[in-house]
Amino acid sequence: MNKLLSLGSKFPEFTKKTVVSIENGKEFSTVSNEDHINGGKWMVMFWYPKDFTFVCPTEIAEFNHNYEEFRDRDALLVGASTDSEFVHLAWRKDHKDLKDLKFPLIADTSKSLAESLGILEAEEKVAYRVTYIVDPQGIIRWVSANDLSVGRNVKEVLRVLDALQTDELCPCNWEKGQETLHVA
Repeated sequence: MNKLLSLGSKFPEFTKKTVVSIENGKEFSTVSNEDHINGGKWMVMFWYPKDFTFVCPTEIAEFNHNYEEFRDRDALLVGASTDSEFVHLAWRKDHKDLKDLKFPLIADTSKSLAESLGILEAEEKVAYRVTYIVDPQGIIRWVSANDLSVGRNVKEVLRVLDALQTDELCPCNWEKGQETLHVA
């Protein structure tokens, strides 16, 4: 397993197939690292282990519930796993909470991006629950990794994105609208 790609690193270049809809003829698209850089946007990419599992849809649904919050912060929101685009599509059609997703699900079937990020679990070679916040220049500014059995906190991802976007010093438990620290 590669070492976990972390803070200050350049996010790897990628172009991947995605599922963007369950409407016939409009299901698939592609996404690349250039999409957020060329758009001058932040990118929030969250990885999950497998489709048709139990914890994963709770996270994906919560990210979807907060999609407008990410969009309002000029952040491209992207979900990803090592499942194929066809499995993503079947799962979206099958699971009531995933039918109307507003963001793409990356199909990293070659596992090349997950491997470059160093987030593959050793035995099954599925991705750990890892969230990246990448700035508009393509630099990783935040990484959070969870064990396969523990879901992440989407509100915390938004809080950290807010803090990073202030480009100021933010104290413990800081939330948007609160004072930042000023060094005399």
